[in-house]
Amino acid sequence: MSKTIVVTGGARGIGASAVRLSAKRGWSVVFSYRANDSAAEATAAEAEALGGKVFAVKGDVTDEAAVIDLFERATETFGAIDGVVNNAGVLSPMSPLVDMTAERMRRIFDTNVLGSYFTVREAARRMSKSRGGRGGSIVNLSSAAAKLGAPNQHVDYAGSKGAMESMTIGLCKELGPEGIRVNAIRPGLIITDMHASGGDPGRAERLGVDTPAGRPGTADEVGEAIVWLLSDQASYVSGAILDVTGGR
Repeated sequence: MSKTIVVTGGARGIGASAVRLSAKRGWSVVFSYRANDSAAEATAAEAEALGGKVFAVKGDVTDEAAVIDLFERATETFGAIDGVVNNAGVLSPMSPLVDMTAERMRRIFDTNVLGSYFTVREAARRMSKSRGGRGGSIVNLSSAAAKLGAPNQHVDYAGSKGAMESMTIGLCKELGPEGIRVNAIRPGLIITDMHASGGDPGRAERLGVDTPAGRPGTADEVGEAIVWLLSDQASYVSGAILDVTGGR
């Protein structure tokens, strides 16, 4: 069955993998991105070449109006929405909490938490059966940091991802009667550009060798888990928080 999928933060990394792998299944995909026009254009072109219908919408998830616009454009173009990948997130350079500024913490929580709540709210408004939707699947992107805590590095980021997991548990119960499954994925040490924004571009490669798997993971390994949770093959999976960490 063809599906329509919305992905936030879909220009690069795990989000881009979710876009490409969804398109490869023949699904229609709308994804948002904040600033990188060239990366968004490249991802859209790569995904369309794999067989899906794809378009990108520029917008920041911290802007409620931009999130609403993303969903409105998706439904206007492709009709009912079947799946949402709640992926957009930011990371700041490593720091202990005592040195973190209010500006830094607001940026983390506005994007990773408030932006995520805007996203799932708009998804629920359109996917809920009582509101004329046909149900579907929401996949939230958490992080292994949510259970490890990221001390002296990213406790703000870890806390924001902990909020994603609480939201997942609550919404799987709230939205289950509406035909919507809600799950989360905890990626571990994955090779993406996000480590560079955290001030340590080689972190995944350096630390990945110490995982039980003996290596870091790839964005596509997370993306495959995402599209499985979006698919009908995961029809009885809801409220799960799936580690994609190589055993870390």
